[in-house]
Amino acid sequence: MDKPFSQACANNQDIISQMLTSVLADKKRVLEIGSGTGQHGVFFANKLPHLTWQMSDRRQNHEGIQRWMADNPAPNLLAPIALDVLSDAWPTSYYDGIYSANTAHIMPWQAVQAMFTGIGERLLSGGVFCLYGPIKYAGILMAKSNQEFDQWLQQQAPHQGIREFSELDSLAKNAGLKFIQDKAMPANNRLLVWQKTA
Repeated sequence: MDKPFSQACANNQDIISQMLTSVLADKKRVLEIGSGTGQHGVFFANKLPHLTWQMSDRRQNHEGIQRWMADNPAPNLLAPIALDVLSDAWPTSYYDGIYSANTAHIMPWQAVQAMFTGIGERLLSGGVFCLYGPIKYAGILMAKSNQEFDQWLQQQAPHQGIREFSELDSLAKNAGLKFIQDKAMPANNRLLVWQKTA
């Protein structure tokens, strides 16, 4: 079996790692929610050797992640843990960084809610949550590519769709997080950063 491959991960990992280098400069332990193929985890662990990077995903994706790990070993990269935010127990560890890419628009809304609740519980005071992906603002998607992507998502499954920033920020506030950064990224994506308050 060949390793699973995401072209989107290959395209965006350099620019995301540049942003994370700054955002996570003083952090030590990061949980990645929805590691997917594992490409981001192995890339970021190599680029950010001061971090312990914990990948997580649903069990059916672990074999592919482990194949990426086998070909790209790093002492600071931990084997994936099972985490379906709706059905699995969250890890008992605490983290000063949590990262997730291209998950919120794929998950059903109740899973997005559960993700933010879990993040609020596992993130240390002063820790940050970084969410990457397309975002809607005041109900508007400015880029035609995002409008088409949103329509395509909803055709695939009614529960999918690009999420509204204000609704995500409301979930974050309820979880004890304060919004601190919104960075424009290539291909009409954003990197949103919240910080856990005391």
